[in-house]
Amino acid sequence: MADLTHMEKKELLALTRNTIKKYLTGGERADPPLDKPVFMEKRGVFVTLHRNGELRGCIGYPLPYKPLGEAVVDNAIAAATEDPRFPAVTSAELGELDIEISVLTVPQKVAGPDQVQVGRDGIIISKGFQRGLLLPQVPVEQGWDLEQYISYGCRKAGLAPDEWERGVQIEVFQAAVFGEREMGEEP
Repeated sequence: MADLTHMEKKELLALTRNTIKKYLTGGERADPPLDKPVFMEKRGVFVTLHRNGELRGCIGYPLPYKPLGEAVVDNAIAAATEDPRFPAVTSAELGELDIEISVLTVPQKVAGPDQVQVGRDGIIISKGFQRGLLLPQVPVEQGWDLEQYISYGCRKAGLAPDEWERGVQIEVFQAAVFGEREMGEEP
């Protein structure tokens, strides 16, 4: 799994913004780039949208189902129009959106919460058919310690916050997280 260069990150951010704009203004999908091998690698990826510093949408694939370029296009549209927590983004909001992309490693099972490192690991908590995922930047942004992080992961899975004490499956992954703001990109 190749690391992304600064230019490739900028290209993916531009692809995300162009995809959302094209979809909101004409209902069309953007074509993912096919010119670089890294964009053809199957990768897990999330697209996160913020507006005025507040979450506005976040959708992704935790597993490497599709090539990175195609997954970014899919999740850009989904984050803007399908996140059930928010109404669809409007074209009037485009200039106010800050885009962030998280490119994930493949999740790995761990024995327990003590093997999770806050700030490094994203988590997937599951029990039965219930499953919840939190990206690695979330506990840092929220100021959570490990217990809070695991508890919120349980909540995200629809479980009691202390369900981890009775046994849940925990998977961890890492992510290359980059956004327009830190890359010096303007909407």
